Amino acid sequence: MSEKNSEIEKEESENQENEKSTEEQENGNVEETQVSDQVESTEEHTSTEEPEAELDSNNTSEPPKEKEPDGVTKTTEDKETEHPFGAKEAAILKDYKKLSPDELIGELRSLIESNPIQKIKNQVEEIRTEFNNAVKAIKKKDQEKFIEDGGNIDDYKFSLPLKKEFNTVFKEYKEKRSSYYQDLSKDLKANLEKRLELIEELKSLLNVEENINSTYKHFKEIQEKWFECGPIPRDKYNIVWNTYRHHVENFYDFLHLNRKFRDLDFKHNLEEKLKLIDRAESLKDEENINKAFRELQQLHRLWKEEIGPVAKEYREDIWNRFSAATKVIHDKRHEYLKDMEQVFEDNFVKKEKLIEEISSIAEHTKPTHQSWQKSIKKVQGLRDQFFSIGRVPRSKNKELWSSFKEVTRDFNKSKNTFYKDQKKEQHINLEKKLELIKIAEENKESDDHEVVTPLMKKIQNDWKKIGHVPRKDSDTIWKQFKGACNFYFDRLSARKDESNKEEIEHFNKKEDFLKAVSSLKLKGNTDDDIETIKEKINEWKSIGRVPYNKKNIEQKFNKVLDGLFNKMDLDKKDAELIKFENRLSSYDSKDDGQKIQKEEIFINKKINESKDEIRQLENNLGFFQHVDDDNPLVMDVNKNINKHKEDLEVWKAKLKKIRKLRKSIE
Repeated sequence: MSEKNSEIEKEESENQENEKSTEEQENGNVEETQVSDQVESTEEHTSTEEPEAELDSNNTSEPPKEKEPDGVTKTTEDKETEHPFGAKEAAILKDYKKLSPDELIGELRSLIESNPIQKIKNQVEEIRTEFNNAVKAIKKKDQEKFIEDGGNIDDYKFSLPLKKEFNTVFKEYKEKRSSYYQDLSKDLKANLEKRLELIEELKSLLNVEENINSTYKHFKEIQEKWFECGPIPRDKYNIVWNTYRHHVENFYDFLHLNRKFRDLDFKHNLEEKLKLIDRAESLKDEENINKAFRELQQLHRLWKEEIGPVAKEYREDIWNRFSAATKVIHDKRHEYLKDMEQVFEDNFVKKEKLIEEISSIAEHTKPTHQSWQKSIKKVQGLRDQFFSIGRVPRSKNKELWSSFKEVTRDFNKSKNTFYKDQKKEQHINLEKKLELIKIAEENKESDDHEVVTPLMKKIQNDWKKIGHVPRKDSDTIWKQFKGACNFYFDRLSARKDESNKEEIEHFNKKEDFLKAVSSLKLKGNTDDDIETIKEKINEWKSIGRVPYNKKNIEQKFNKVLDGLFNKMDLDKKDAELIKFENRLSSYDSKDDGQKIQKEEIFINKKINESKDEIRQLENNLGFFQHVDDDNPLVMDVNKNINKHKEDLEVWKAKLKKIRKLRKSIE
């Protein structure tokens, strides 16, 4: 091997120097171009890279999410489900907002069982958020019912079995995820050991005595194994990579490859780099600029780490093409980031307005339970809006989040103060209601009904006005108060029933009489039939009054009379007056004075309405002065006028009769 090397040593010496110089240009220029800092610091490779620069220069306004275990960075697989600025475009998420808590638990369990644990973080966080929102809604509804039922907010306790079930499943997810990253950490260390072994193997090639073909083949095998090795701990990457590259250069210097192997290597590397250039140039058509940028980083990693140098005559041209394609993507990304900054500024303004609204709600809330419940719902709605708006500039995030926590804390403090005062008021109300119970208990067996009845009615009204008491006492005192009042009024009712036996007998007679009248058959002679009906009405009146709670029998009798009148060929006015007289017959005492007055007011109203209708129709008729009387429109108007005049006569006749009755009672 040394003899063959000496034959090409002179020629290769110059080529080797040129190759090293050009490689430095290809790889070093990355750091000198406008895109180098992004390519080097944000490469999408695994944890073998230098620490990644954050693509997202802004935090959300929410508290930070969980971090991965120390020493382990996300792999490419992890990042497939994430997107800068919080978008979830790499994985299509379901609309978890439409799922019930039970369904969300099932969905979480299904995700854990059927997907790689490192790929479902966004879905899990989405499910967790929606589950917590659903639990909050259930708790809120339950709390409102608790307060509406008279409970005090300080006594409220909430428990939901579904929450425990969800926490169990979520804990399983956390444990699996933690286990995954622990295993990944072990893999990183194992990969590191493999790479160090390959470096040692590469170093040993300098001392191997074999022909150039075997040595070169051995070298290519080492390179292939190197590229197949997985990621290593980030803090070891630079030193390991630089060591490996140093020994590769030593190998090239020592071996002085002949033109055949060098040209084959250059040709292969040129083909691979042209593929990278084609792909980089096509990225300009990718609509998702962040996706394009991530892929560009990967292309730079391949260019730098996995593909060697090309022939001198191609090096400058292909590098210029690659740099130009890179510049296009970075220019687009720069504009995109400028637009996103404006979006973040707009989000900041929106969130500031929401904070102002929350701040003013407590000041304008009336000191009532209903008003506070409305304010609680409104604040919750504003909070939901706040979290749904999106990110704000990083520099303003901490201040904004502090303001948001402060206004919500102040609102909750005001709300709690109100309900503490409510609790005190409820205890005062309890004392008042206990006093009413004492009065009801002391008077429930009294026989002085003229004095006690108004008293019992008054304390019932007072009870309604007092307001809520502590929930734990509400049912007990209400049953006690209701029992005492019912005891008194049941005794009063029994006493009235005893004193009104005569009225009950009247009711029984009227029931029998009603059955007889219901089966009455008319003779067909109007005058005779009218006389018969009037006799039945007089017989009905002669029976006498019925108990107040049985007076609906009068309505039944009137319906029977209506049926009889409908069977007769009787003038409308006469039929109406006969029925009206029968109805008035039930108003036969001073106790019915209010009913008679209402009836008189109603009749007066109907008289005025009839007059107004007649007047309007007669005015309308004036528009038809030159139209024949047999015109359909004129005939229809005249027909309506006559109908209202007939109704007017009936109402006037009723008014005379009711006024006569009122005077007789007075």
